[in-house]
Amino acid sequence: MIIIAKYKVEIIGINTNDIKILSDKEKEALFKRLQNGDTKARDELAEGNLKLVLSILKRYQNRCDNMDDLFQIGCVGLMKAIDNFDLNHGVKFSTYAVPLILGEIRRYLRDNSNLRISRSIKDLAYKILRTKEEYFMTYGKEMTNKEVAEKLEVEEIDVIIAIDAMKDPISMFEPIYDNGGDTIFLEDQIESKKDKASNWDILISLNSAVKNLKEKERKIVTERFLIGKTQMEIAEEIGISQAQVSRLEKSGIDELKRKIM
Repeated sequence: MIIIAKYKVEIIGINTNDIKILSDKEKEALFKRLQNGDTKARDELAEGNLKLVLSILKRYQNRCDNMDDLFQIGCVGLMKAIDNFDLNHGVKFSTYAVPLILGEIRRYLRDNSNLRISRSIKDLAYKILRTKEEYFMTYGKEMTNKEVAEKLEVEEIDVIIAIDAMKDPISMFEPIYDNGGDTIFLEDQIESKKDKASNWDILISLNSAVKNLKEKERKIVTERFLIGKTQMEIAEEIGISQAQVSRLEKSGIDELKRKIM
């Protein structure tokens, strides 16, 4: 039996392999019924998308002691997605729902994490997540970091720092590659302080070389590889084509190579 309350779902005595999966046409028909006031359609949509929640939970099996609680949190995201989805978004429901389900799960894990993050960064991160979620619910697409920064009246780099600070931690012993032979762990790829110290001369040369680039080249290289903007975002920002950004980026990198090699 599946019991569905406003933001709670209980699965009792059911093999999850037997849970129904709705087709896109069935979802569309149910959303039309829901928009016409049929509350039973909401329950059918929730029941028909429970496997979406379960599939997302698989990646968190080793990060949470109580998967039942995490399932309920995931269902909160699912129900929010159902209540706010608009067929006019022009996207599949699963595409719309996954970010909302993930958002609820990540918030829960962060709030229950033993890691200590400064209150100011955490507050900004929650504002960012809420702003992005509200925008996604309204327009069915993600906000860029630049758009979030403008909306919250903060620097774009502060948005990036806050988001990075709230990312799920990863173990140093997390396997990152395994071809059936020797496994490579994250710790194998972390640079030691001794190695880093030996590269100070390269870092100093690189910093000096960046400062000596032409103004547009310096801006493009900095925003591409420090802030992480796309060529299209930079093109829109400085009012040139993406092809021009690509050429300036290449010439800037070539100049850096000449200066530090």
